Amino acid sequence: MNIKSSIVLRVRIAFILVAIFAIAIFYRIMVLQVSERDVWEAKAENLHYQMRPISATRGNIYAGDGSLLATSLPFYRVALDPMVASDEVFKAGIDTLANKLAAFYKDQSAIAYKRMISDARSSKKRYLILNRTQVGYQEMQEMSSWPIFNRGRNGGGVLFEKVEKRYRPFKDLAGRTVGFVNEDDYGAGLEYSFNEYLSGKNGEALFQRIAGGVWKPVFDAADVKPDDGFDVMTTLDVNIQDVAESALLRQLIAKDAAFGSVIVMEVATGHIKAIANLQKNKNGRGYGENYNYAIGDQGLTEPGSTFKLLSMLALLEEGKVGLSDKVDTGEGVYKFYDRKMTDARTGGFGVLTVQEVFEKSSNIGVSKLVEQNFGHNPSKFVGYLEKVGLDKSVGFQLIGEGEPYFKKPGSKLWYGTTLPWMSIGYEAKLTPLHTLMLYNAVANNGTMVKPIIVQAIAKGGKVDTKFETEILRKKIASDKTIKQLQELLEGVVTNGTARNIYSNEYKIAGKTGTAQKLVDGRYTQRYYTSFAGYFPADKPKYSAIVVIDSPVGFNAYGGDISAPVFKEIADMIFSQDIELNHRIPSKIFKASATTFPAIKTGKVDELQMICNKFGISNHFQGSADAWVRPVSQSKSIQWQQKANTEKTVPDVSGMTLRDALYVLENKGLRVIYQGKGKVKDQSIPAGAPVQQNNIINLVLG
Repeated sequence: MNIKSSIVLRVRIAFILVAIFAIAIFYRIMVLQVSERDVWEAKAENLHYQMRPISATRGNIYAGDGSLLATSLPFYRVALDPMVASDEVFKAGIDTLANKLAAFYKDQSAIAYKRMISDARSSKKRYLILNRTQVGYQEMQEMSSWPIFNRGRNGGGVLFEKVEKRYRPFKDLAGRTVGFVNEDDYGAGLEYSFNEYLSGKNGEALFQRIAGGVWKPVFDAADVKPDDGFDVMTTLDVNIQDVAESALLRQLIAKDAAFGSVIVMEVATGHIKAIANLQKNKNGRGYGENYNYAIGDQGLTEPGSTFKLLSMLALLEEGKVGLSDKVDTGEGVYKFYDRKMTDARTGGFGVLTVQEVFEKSSNIGVSKLVEQNFGHNPSKFVGYLEKVGLDKSVGFQLIGEGEPYFKKPGSKLWYGTTLPWMSIGYEAKLTPLHTLMLYNAVANNGTMVKPIIVQAIAKGGKVDTKFETEILRKKIASDKTIKQLQELLEGVVTNGTARNIYSNEYKIAGKTGTAQKLVDGRYTQRYYTSFAGYFPADKPKYSAIVVIDSPVGFNAYGGDISAPVFKEIADMIFSQDIELNHRIPSKIFKASATTFPAIKTGKVDELQMICNKFGISNHFQGSADAWVRPVSQSKSIQWQQKANTEKTVPDVSGMTLRDALYVLENKGLRVIYQGKGKVKDQSIPAGAPVQQNNIINLVLG
């Protein structure tokens, strides 16, 4: 083949290949335009439009009396689509709008705001965040009347993007117990433990992706409405919680302690009325609630002498000893195998009765009794831990409950000295909650109930799930043993290590505890002090435990450190609980109608109960849950019902915060308050139309 023929052949082959390639491209274009058109159009649409989640409103957390512990308040981020407004609307309103933005935010001049918005419009920017500061509902309503903004989203381009924030009316009260949930769905306390109920179910709305990768909502309303969260109704009492935290904080500061915890529980029901946890801040200044030592793993520690109640239970239940039996405690030092045990009193207590051993908290006395009666069979002693339910967690409603730790006979960790030291609260670990359960069971005549902190889950005022009192052990010991234990606990306060909290007004029963801290495998001169007990001892209604870790100074014992905190809390509860307080003669309550306490409004059943207790004549014909105000008539009170059915904002002036919250929230209003006392002023006047989720500010004084 000559050169000319070869070139022609190559050209023809190249032409054919190019033609085939061109045909292939044309074919692919046709496929894309016809066969796959819908698929690629949908993908292109998804690049600019997406269904994105809309957060549900988180449920509220309430105290046992209905006080609001945590709620979600709506705030708004203000943004603008500068291209929406017409030239006429934009030119007429931009100057005034810029002035109002500058006056409202006070972060830059009106000229700067005008330039920012005008530049965004010139560059055809479709989304502009005017300020990162979020505004409240009433502020959002005010902004909606401003120039350009008053044209709405479609006419002016304004975007009020809702952002909900968690708000606590009582600030840091019960902070760790109420808890939190972060963006990674991790947290603590009630917020985290009941997140599944509180969080609700998110909805969906159509968003458009605009310049800068920002997504903005296309419509005002959500395409799939969110299902708001359930409310959590706790057993907490804000008054008891407040005094528990205050009393604990004062003692922590006075003793420069590392941390402290308080739990207050209702004996018969197991309802937790208060949990306080305060820990010294890392900078050494002040105390904060950063961990729940009352129930958590870090609260697991050797309980010390409060555990002696379990030792006495085992001894008495076995019938091995009587309260009047004698024990020689010697001169305050006794050797068990290769270890020396000492008593707190220098020189020892000598010969004591079993009751005195407990009252004076003699380590040697308790350990000798336990070793003599269970040394040959330590498994029997440990079996009493299982019998009373202290060997495992109880499934408390808050996530993070610590697991009790006890050595087992026959294991590698069990030594000859383990039993005597365990009998006085060493070589074992309990949380304060577990210790309190034991004392509460003794107060409850031997019936151990499961502690609960949430009594119901509700939505819209209707209960969805109710948590009843659960009995864990019908009897932790015989009636005879329980009576003896109650006698021992009363004796500690009457004659023993807690004589300093004895009261002539009501009886307290309990036990002090002081345990040396184990640090790096060695016991130190730092102490874990505690007091656990109940009151009134003759008819127990409340049990409580106070623990204070590493107090500084002399007399670092449970009776000197923790017991006074218990007494302060008990005094407050006793003074405010009408069922318990029988000290005040009824004659001082005989008052005329003109001296009736200055309560303007309240629930009739509660007001009648108070008046009846105080001996004030009062009358009402109507529903027991009516809201009434007092009208003086001669020497009696005539309750006059206040209508609460109109769709208008009620007058709550003169009400307590609790009553005001009840009335206003039932109207669908969200409440913010400041100050203490009764309501002096309200931001939305009485008689104004009710708008759902409106925020009303109350001033108390």
